[in-house]
Amino acid sequence: MSDTLDDSSALPLPSTPVVVPAIDPSARALTRRYLWLVAALVLLGIAVLTGWFDIRNNLRALRTDVAQRVGDLDAAEKTTRGTLREAQDSLRDAQAKLALLENRLAESQTQQAALEALYRELAPSRDEWAITEVEQTLLLASQQLQFAGNVQAALAAMQLADAKLQRLDRPQFLPLRRALGRDMDRLKAVPFVDVAGISLRLDQAIASVDALPLALEERPAPTPPLGSAAQDPAWRRLLRDMWNDIRQLIRIENLDRPELPLLSPPERFFLRENIKLRLLSARFELLFHDQVNFRADLAAAHDWLNKYFDTRARPVQVLDATLKELQATEMGAEAPDLGRSLEAVRLLKLAHDKPSPR
Repeated sequence: MSDTLDDSSALPLPSTPVVVPAIDPSARALTRRYLWLVAALVLLGIAVLTGWFDIRNNLRALRTDVAQRVGDLDAAEKTTRGTLREAQDSLRDAQAKLALLENRLAESQTQQAALEALYRELAPSRDEWAITEVEQTLLLASQQLQFAGNVQAALAAMQLADAKLQRLDRPQFLPLRRALGRDMDRLKAVPFVDVAGISLRLDQAIASVDALPLALEERPAPTPPLGSAAQDPAWRRLLRDMWNDIRQLIRIENLDRPELPLLSPPERFFLRENIKLRLLSARFELLFHDQVNFRADLAAAHDWLNKYFDTRARPVQVLDATLKELQATEMGAEAPDLGRSLEAVRLLKLAHDKPSPR
């Protein structure tokens, strides 16, 4: 009996069934759509934030580059100021040299007046006085050629000396008159340069530089930022700020010629000052008949004018034509010296002062 009970207890018991709740397929599809929508929004937000951070980093790098460029411009400005200071020192030196030459000329004129008074007191003979007067006149003419390059003044002085000898009509003056004639022919062969007229035109050109319009002075008007309402959500305001930043990064302009230089205000100032210095240097080189440097300074000013200024403006065209015309000025070779005439008058003076044999 016990064995029978044991065997019956070993039989498997029937399992109880598990009740699984049924899931609606439409609810499962709706849940899956919400999950996809949430995932897409999260990915879109991540992409937008990543792009925004990239734009911010690019803006930061651009600002760093701009700051570096500004530093370079400041260094260039300091260098230009140093160059301007050196040019001003050179200008002062040239003015000092010119004043020294004027003082020497005044001293020569004073010496001539003193000599004239001395000879007047000693009452020399007419021939001695004529020789001395011709010698002083030739010395003055030689100084005009040597220090100022004034060919016309030297030629006028030699013509005056020749007229003096012609009035005296002495046979012993013929060698001196021949030497004077040769030197006057050499001076007449030197091209005439209107120093006063060219200097006046250079002064007018210098005065007109400040009013010349640059080639690229216009700037587009800043675009007003899009208005943002306080009630807009944060993500919309963020997108609006990003769009404003992107619009400020890109600018499109239509230009009628390529590679127009864009200058900052300090660069514009020093550009005009450098053109003025070039024209002032050309004016001083005109006084010394330095044709090579005179043309080089005018050519540099002409190149800057065509590169940086608006060539369609009437003042720029007028200055351009003036510089071209002045560049064509012929100053000729170096002015001849009056060594032959001075040597002839000294020989005549020595022969006249030599005592006659008894």
